[in-house]
Amino acid sequence: MTAPQQVDYRDVQRVWQEADGIEQIEHAWLFDHFMPIAGDPDGPILEGWTLLSALAAQTSRLRLGLLVTSNRFRPPAVLAKIATTVDIVSGGRLDFGIGVGSRPDIPTARREYDGHGLPYHDTAHAVGSFAEACTVIRRLWTENEPFDFDGEYVKLTGALDNPKPVQRPHPPIMIGGRAAATLRVAAEHADLWNIPGGDIDDAVQRSALLDRYCAEIGRDPAAITRSIFLPVSYAQPELTRAAVDEAVEAGFGHIVLGLADPYPAGVARWVAEEIIGARAEAVAPAGA
Repeated sequence: MTAPQQVDYRDVQRVWQEADGIEQIEHAWLFDHFMPIAGDPDGPILEGWTLLSALAAQTSRLRLGLLVTSNRFRPPAVLAKIATTVDIVSGGRLDFGIGVGSRPDIPTARREYDGHGLPYHDTAHAVGSFAEACTVIRRLWTENEPFDFDGEYVKLTGALDNPKPVQRPHPPIMIGGRAAATLRVAAEHADLWNIPGGDIDDAVQRSALLDRYCAEIGRDPAAITRSIFLPVSYAQPELTRAAVDEAVEAGFGHIVLGLADPYPAGVARWVAEEIIGARAEAVAPAGA
C-alpha cells in the first residue's frame, strides 16, 4: 500500500510499475483521503480513484484497489460507476474496497469535511447508508434493467450501470473496519474483510465476531477472506516478518504491507526479498 500523501505522482507510479513485475507481490493499494492524515497537514495528497485509474492503465498484473473507499465521500451510484470504469481500464483487476469512512469528530478527518463541503452525519446515518450503499452497488453491477431504490438513506430512480464491470458477477468487495456494525454489513456483502493491524488479539476477536454474524444469516464464514494491514519497517524488517507470521498463524491470509514515505529506490524489490522472500526461506523445511 502506498498512501498518496507527502509524495508526488511519479513516486507512486515508480513503486507500482516496479511491483507489477514482481510475482511475489499480488496486489497494490491506495487510500481514500482528500487531505493528509500524517506528516505535513498542508502537504501534497492525490485523490485515490483518479490515481487508481491511471495506475490501472500502466500496470498489467497486479490486483488493485483503495483501502478503503469512504462511503461518506461519494454517492453510491456514482461510486459504482467510478469502480466499473477502473475495473474496465484494468482489464478486470479491481478489488473494490469500501468502508463507513472516517468519523468527522476525528480532527484529522474533520477538516476534510469542512474543506470540501461534505455533510456531517451521525454514526447511525453513516452505518445505515453504508449498508444501503453496498446493496445498491451490487445491484448496479449485476442487474441489466433500470431500477428504483427507496431506502432510508439512498434513493434512486431509473438506476442503471452500463457497461458492467469486467469481473462477473462483480469485482470482489473488500469491507474494511473493526466496529461491530461494520462487521454485520461485511457478513452480508464482503468477499474480503480487512482490519488495520496492531493488536492481533483484537483482530482475532473481531474475526470471530464476523464468523458469528455470518452464522446468524446462514453464510459460510470461510467465504470471506481475512485481510490485515501491517506497516513495514525499513530499518527492522525482522519486525515486519514477525508481524506477518503472527497474522498468518491467526488466520489472516491476505496481507497488505504499508510502505512509509518517502519510498526508497527499489522498495518493491526490497519488500519481495526482505519481507516475502526472507520469510519464505525461514519457514521452508530443511532441504527444500
